[in-house]
Amino acid sequence: MQQRQTFDIALRELKLKLLHMGGDVQEAMRNAVESLKNVDRAAAQQVVDGDRRINRQENEIEDLCIRLIATQQPVATDLRKIVAGMRIASDLERMGDLAVDVAKSTLRLEGQRLMKPLVDIPRMSAIIDEMISDALNAYVENSTDLANKLASSDDQVDRIYRKIVEELFAASKEHPQVISQAMTLAFVGRYLERIGDHATNIGESVIYIVTGERSDLN
Repeated sequence: MQQRQTFDIALRELKLKLLHMGGDVQEAMRNAVESLKNVDRAAAQQVVDGDRRINRQENEIEDLCIRLIATQQPVATDLRKIVAGMRIASDLERMGDLAVDVAKSTLRLEGQRLMKPLVDIPRMSAIIDEMISDALNAYVENSTDLANKLASSDDQVDRIYRKIVEELFAASKEHPQVISQAMTLAFVGRYLERIGDHATNIGESVIYIVTGERSDLN
């Protein structure tokens, strides 16, 4: 009985650590996109510098999961929760890295005026922000419905990304002087699209926890 209580406390700690890490990743992405909208070097650099904290969180979560497997020898659903916890931490860490890539794009644009005010990139970012919230809530609530919802959101993100690339390509053909900036913004769209993919990966991990089945939401 005592061992089970200790294990349940550790699982709650794992959940809290993942939620905290997820919140930090969301903040990093929001700040990175905001820095891009304003071509704000200082704000972008804060995102880059903050990535160390997210990396530490992944290491702490991985250490906790390994310790639980070694000391508690979990099976069935309990084991899936721990294995999925490590996967989710890995996905969140990659999302943090991609937020840094967006911030580094801002640094590359320092001193330039944006070719036009950003509309689709912030819209894409807002959908992805909601996807991260849905993914984390699905994890907390063991909700396969929320997890499956991520697939349609990811389709939305993919459509906006294609629109961004098409418009940037057209602008580059018409105004060759903006090619470099257009390429940078196209990469930003790709970084954000990849963050959305990692959010769907978290949904897949939730489905794995609840059902034991592997799914593909991308």
